[in-house]
Order: sequence, then C-alpha cells, then structure tokens
Amino acid sequence: MKNRTCISLPEIILPAEGTDMTAWAVIACDQHTSDPAYWDSLDAFVADRPSTLRLTLPEIYLPESGKRTAEIERTMLDYRARGIFRKLPPGFVYVERSTSYTAMRRGIVLAVDLEQYSYAKKSDAMIRATEATILDRIPPRLKIREGASLEFPHILLLYDDPDGIVDKCARERAGELLYDFDLNMGGGHVRGRFIAECAPVLQAFSSLVKDGLLFMVGDGNHSLATAKASWEKIKESLPAQERETHPARYALCEAVNIYDDGISFEAIHRYVTGIDAEKFAAGFPSCGEGRGALCVAGKSRPIDLPAGIPEAVASVDAYIASYIAANGGAVDYVHGDEALLALSEREGSAGILLPKMDKADLFASVKRGGSLPRKTFSMGESEEKRYYIEGKEIKL
Repeated sequence: MKNRTCISLPEIILPAEGTDMTAWAVIACDQHTSDPAYWDSLDAFVADRPSTLRLTLPEIYLPESGKRTAEIERTMLDYRARGIFRKLPPGFVYVERSTSYTAMRRGIVLAVDLEQYSYAKKSDAMIRATEATILDRIPPRLKIREGASLEFPHILLLYDDPDGIVDKCARERAGELLYDFDLNMGGGHVRGRFIAECAPVLQAFSSLVKDGLLFMVGDGNHSLATAKASWEKIKESLPAQERETHPARYALCEAVNIYDDGISFEAIHRYVTGIDAEKFAAGFPSCGEGRGALCVAGKSRPIDLPAGIPEAVASVDAYIASYIAANGGAVDYVHGDEALLALSEREGSAGILLPKMDKADLFASVKRGGSLPRKTFSMGESEEKRYYIEGKEIKL
C-alpha cells in the first residue's frame, strides 16, 4: 500500500518469539571501522545465537567480502529453514531508543519507494541525500544485496516536523509490543511497538511535503544508494505491470523527526598526517575571531572560514586535497574537539576544527545548494547509530 508521498506499508520480518534479542541486534556495519577489538568482542558475545551479525557485512571486513558474502547467503537460507523469522502484517513499527548520550529518540520503521529517491547532488526527488555519495562504495554492497533475499537496514531518514504532528499521530496508534531489550556493546535500550492503523500516519506525513521534498537521508545513504542501484538493475528485466509491486522497489528505513530531542548534530573534524605541519598551516592565515581552528603541536589558533557550514567544509576539503596532491599526506575524519587536539600533538600532523551545523538548517541548505560535502556532520556518537533489528523481503 502506498499513499501520495513515497511511503509504503511493509510486511516487516522479525526473529521468532523466544529469540535472544540482545544477541540478534548489532550496530550499523559502517561503525568502528578501525577497531577490530569491537567486532571480535561482539563476535564472541553472539557466538552461535541467531544474529544480524551473520546477515550483514561490517565494513572492517570488506577485504574478505567474497567469502563473507557467501556465508551471509547461506545463513539467510539456514535461518529461514529453521523458522528463525516471523512476518508481521502490513504496518509500521514505532521505535523508542535511549542511550546515555542524549534524550530518547523516537522513530517509525516504514518502507519507501526507491523510484522517488535520488542521490544526485541537485535533485527534486521526494527523498534526497544530505551528503555527497561516493560511487565506488556501492559495488561491494551491491554484490551482497544481489545474493540476499532479505534486507536488514540501518538507514535513518529525517523529516522536517517542528510541531511533531507525525510522532504524536504514530505514538497514539502504537499498540502491540514487539520487542523491549538492552542493546549489546553499550548501545542503550530499544523498544518497538506495532502500528496497524497507518492511514492517519500517512496523512500526517503527506502534510509535511514541501516543494516536493519529504525525507533527507540522515544515516545510511550508501546503503540506500545500493538498494536503488539494485532496483535499477532488477526492473530492467521486469514487465511494466510487475514493477509496481516487486519487493526490491521498496527499502526499509527508520524515519525520525529532525527536531526529535534524540537527534543531535556534531561537527566532523579533519585530521591530516604525513605532512610538514608548518607548511600546511601557512595556508590558513590567523584571524581574530575565526569560525574554525587549526590545531598543530597540541595548540589551536582561530582561522577564518566562509560563513555557511557547507561552504566552510568545502573550502577546507579543497585546501586539504590541493595540499596532499602537491605534497603528499592523508586525511582522516575525527569526532570531538579534545580528540582532535590530542591527535595534533603527533609530529607531522595537523587538525582543523570545523563549526557545528544547526540541524534546523539542514533542509534549507540542501534545498538551496544540493547535497552537502561528505562528512559535514554526524548524527550523534557511534553507539547511538541504528542497530539492525527489522528486516524485509527483497526477492519474490
């Protein structure tokens, strides 16, 4: 079922009753990519229990993607044969997620029409990317999806609802308790309730459509882009009448109000290594009241940056790219002012502290200038990222 927006009612898949949900749910695959100890600890914790760890590919293991992709396909078939999955009737899931970092985050798990999503920098699609999409990150994800019969997404979509009308409507209709458990590895707690009466929620979403826009992708854009790429390949072989209902056309996501108290935007700073720090620093003249700061040898000084956040990030990235092209070096992305300052104490390195974006500016910024530069902002800490819980069929 669809309404006049881009939303569809999915038949959501959850593990069967009695499954250890703390072992089942694991964090998004794009987290802790430089921390093998995290994934080793998680693997030991999960052991032989049913888990989405066995149905997804953490990015830290991308070099082993061929072997692990085959294992994922086998595990999906095994879980189906063992009756691990149960399918809900068409509807939404109302999710409440709490961590030690911010207030409770409330969201709605639903499906969206990939025909109405675009990751182009400038787009008039109803679902748009917030940040630049790196196309060469899609192929390894696409290979996994092509062999899978189910998807278990970590995608968070943002919608612009300052009055909270959608959440109020959904919360009032959230009924049957589907799950209520502690997340592993410090992820906090999560509760999900089923929404069977979806028409009023769809109407509330419809009222938010402005200038043809409803959703921005907050997290998981490359996963959604992979789903789009997969659908584009699948639909080429389908008769026109089958394209409307094929399950691969619709992607499962969690939609969250950008004004939700559990959504916080943090700056992502730049850390450059393998450089002559003084030569690098010379490209940033000092100023009295800069909007950014340059960190070298454990000390910071203000630097001037363009007024807009996207423009500030773009200017810094352009300078770093130009310097590295001419002189060598490498760039990494760091969360936290203190962490960057400490890293900048290392010889041959420098950090650039960037200003934080006001989340209320996101929709207007993307409408005005298209998707933002990569790594413009982060939605909270790593442990706050979405865990894989719900699934959906993507093959007939």
